Amino acid sequence: FVKILELNQVIIPTYGTVPDQQNLHTAEWVDFDDKPDSLFFSDGQRRIDFVLVYEDESKKITHKRSDRKNHKRKRQVYESNLINNGLQLEATRSVLDEKLIFVKVHAPWEVLCTYAEVMHIKLPLQHNDLKTRDSAFNWFSRLFRVDENIIKPEQEFFTAPFQKEHLTNFYIHDKDTFFNPATRSRIVHFILSRVEYATKNNVKKFGINKLLDTGIYKAAFPLHDSNFKHLSTDPNCPNERYLLYREWAHPKNIFKLQPLDFIRKYYGEKIGIYFAWLGFYTNMLTVAAVVGVGCFLYGCLTKDNCTWSQEVCDPNIGGNIIMCPQCDKVCTYWNLTITCESSKKLCIFDSFGTLVFAVFMGIWVTLFLEFWKRRQAELEYEWDTVEYLEQEEQIRPEYEARCTHVVMNEITQQEEHVPYTACGKCIRMTFCTSAIFFWILLIIASVIGIIVYRLSVFLVFSATLSQHLSGTEAIRKYLTPQTATSVTASVISFVVIMILNIIYEKVAILITDFELPRTQTDYENSLTTKMFLFQFVNYYSSCFYIAFFKGKFVGHPGNPVYWLGKYRNEECDPGGCLLELTTQLAIIVGGKAIWNNIQEVLLPLVKNLIGRYSAAARSEKVVPRWEEDYHLQPIGKLGLFYEYLEMVIQFGFVTLFVASFPLAPLLALINNMLEIRLDAWKLTTQFRRMVPQKAQDIGAWQPILQGIAILAVVTNAMIIAFTSDMIPRLVYYWSFSVPPYGSHSSHTMKGYINSTLSIFNISDFKNASKPFSPWFGNQTTCRYRDLRYPPGHQHQYEHNIYYWHVIAAKLAFIIVMEHVIYFVKFIISYAIPDVSQKTKSKVKREKYLTQKLLHENDLKVVKKNMGKIADKVTKGADSTFRPKAE
Repeated sequence: FVKILELNQVIIPTYGTVPDQQNLHTAEWVDFDDKPDSLFFSDGQRRIDFVLVYEDESKKITHKRSDRKNHKRKRQVYESNLINNGLQLEATRSVLDEKLIFVKVHAPWEVLCTYAEVMHIKLPLQHNDLKTRDSAFNWFSRLFRVDENIIKPEQEFFTAPFQKEHLTNFYIHDKDTFFNPATRSRIVHFILSRVEYATKNNVKKFGINKLLDTGIYKAAFPLHDSNFKHLSTDPNCPNERYLLYREWAHPKNIFKLQPLDFIRKYYGEKIGIYFAWLGFYTNMLTVAAVVGVGCFLYGCLTKDNCTWSQEVCDPNIGGNIIMCPQCDKVCTYWNLTITCESSKKLCIFDSFGTLVFAVFMGIWVTLFLEFWKRRQAELEYEWDTVEYLEQEEQIRPEYEARCTHVVMNEITQQEEHVPYTACGKCIRMTFCTSAIFFWILLIIASVIGIIVYRLSVFLVFSATLSQHLSGTEAIRKYLTPQTATSVTASVISFVVIMILNIIYEKVAILITDFELPRTQTDYENSLTTKMFLFQFVNYYSSCFYIAFFKGKFVGHPGNPVYWLGKYRNEECDPGGCLLELTTQLAIIVGGKAIWNNIQEVLLPLVKNLIGRYSAAARSEKVVPRWEEDYHLQPIGKLGLFYEYLEMVIQFGFVTLFVASFPLAPLLALINNMLEIRLDAWKLTTQFRRMVPQKAQDIGAWQPILQGIAILAVVTNAMIIAFTSDMIPRLVYYWSFSVPPYGSHSSHTMKGYINSTLSIFNISDFKNASKPFSPWFGNQTTCRYRDLRYPPGHQHQYEHNIYYWHVIAAKLAFIIVMEHVIYFVKFIISYAIPDVSQKTKSKVKREKYLTQKLLHENDLKVVKKNMGKIADKVTKGADSTFRPKAE
């Protein structure tokens, strides 16, 4: 609370009445000096730390005169208060559009020092004198690093929160470079966000965000330091943007490590931590991709030894098995050998390697999260966010505008304005929660629509596909009714997901706006939760349906189960639903990656090209740096929110369903290698420079990742148990292939297909499901995929002993796999400390130096002064009590 009071006293010294027109300070007007690469005021000495852009009211005819006058007045007061707070302003008219005015802002040394202390910005004390040992893999990583001769490594310093009274203790080699451009921009933005521009009904209006929202200013941004395509002609320009484009954002660097310190220096910690996390995630995906490809190759090499697939394809076994229709009336009897090709593909994905990979991924995700915590701790120290004291966050303008109710603050015991009462807040939260559930149910309804599509279109494919493909036997092997239904449904599902994404993004923002969070952090956290819930249900619901519901509740041909009382439930392919889940994942993961990358590249590129061509058509004049940056795209209020969301959804696909698709980490790895460069390219070339912001970690996304990691163990265990046929095959091999249940003398997989296909008497068909097509031959039975007693048995069509053995084995497998993986995860979490010993040593050394340089020096001065005072007191005492001379 004391810090807040101190901050208010320093930043906004007086909130008094708005000054008279004649007392207003104004920006200095200058003409453009035809130096397009200059980052300085017209004197070439004062650096431009921020740029404000507005339209000249005298040139505007679209608004009412009173509105134009009001806007102008607020802006003049605001700029005058900026000058009162120590900032220096210089105004220049646009070269291309005479209506636009650019106000350049410079923070002098004294202002930077004052606000650096208020904001607790950490600055260098002395060089890091701790000896660092090179890693054993240092020689290998050096091959992928950026050339140190091009981007020099940042010097390591011990740092401490800046204090003006201890200025001499800080490492100030050059006053002009002591505060780097990112820090200068952050300080200026801090001031811009807290300077007053009006007072209405005793409520102070302040901050650049409000002025931007009301259109008083059109833009506010820090400058890029050069053109990304070529070096600057100005010798004082650092050309960091050019180096970032050449050594980071350019596609040729796709296999290089990122210059994270350089990124952080230019864009700030919030951008730096995103790219550090994305790069770390991508590097960890390399290991998962290698193991996944290994499991895939193992499946390819062993598919020819797959006994049950050979039985399906064998003309003497699968060729003699006639299967029951899989839908009512229009579906026909079919031969098992039709599924020969799909059973061969299934052998690749439904092998022992799948089980190994699922267990590996359960451990991998724990290693990823634990090692990321260590890496994050290192970055927190190196980037000075270990003890980052976040300043009092500014209230959102939308919140403050609704502050009509007066309440008593329990802490300060003072009245304050709030937008709603406790009852009103409760009503709002209830409405928002209900709206969220309503829209989630709407997503589920769209999934049900896809299911109904599957059920209805399967009837059509079953009735017509065999007739149209009667002469092409080769195509019939691959294009079965099940395959055609699965592929078309997956494509439609992907299209629906992309459309719903656009809708739910707007819905989530509308609900969050109505909820009216107090600060921007509260707003982002609330929006993150809603968006992730929507995206989670939207992307994963169809996969959950295929994995855990399709083909599980179908009854048997004599008594089928109906969906919505009309549609007969879908059955899995005789090989199982695993292959369909794999198809669904491949289409969604691959399609999403392609769609997102095209969208991320094309949208800003097209917008900027249109802006450039329209500007070029108007003039061929030399354009200054601030005007070039103005025509770039704004980064948006949510910044990196959508980038994080995209990667977290991908992380879910990689971990939740990886047991069915071991190539998912490889696709994610390829996508992320492109994603890093595309995001870097966008930031460096297509967007204005972001205001540098501090960030200790990846924020609300960390617990979401941990939640996905815990859920992934359960989903993969259930996929192996209930979606794949691994457990039934193992039960058959160890128990039902040999006596007393089987007839083989030793454990074998021979006869597996026959044992897992139950027998049905065609005379037991009900009239509602009896097929139109006549039965051929003398056979009176057909087969279906289930474990039930045959007709004529005293418990006919009821589940047999094999079924209950399989259920018991599945449940036991889930329990054992979950407990083993969770136990290993616990051991790994306990064994890997969140902060490495090296980082702990650096933190302790820095604290010691801070204590020694800043506090002990003060103590010495105090002791010295106290000593002088003590001497004076002693002398005074001596003269008082000394006997008088006789």
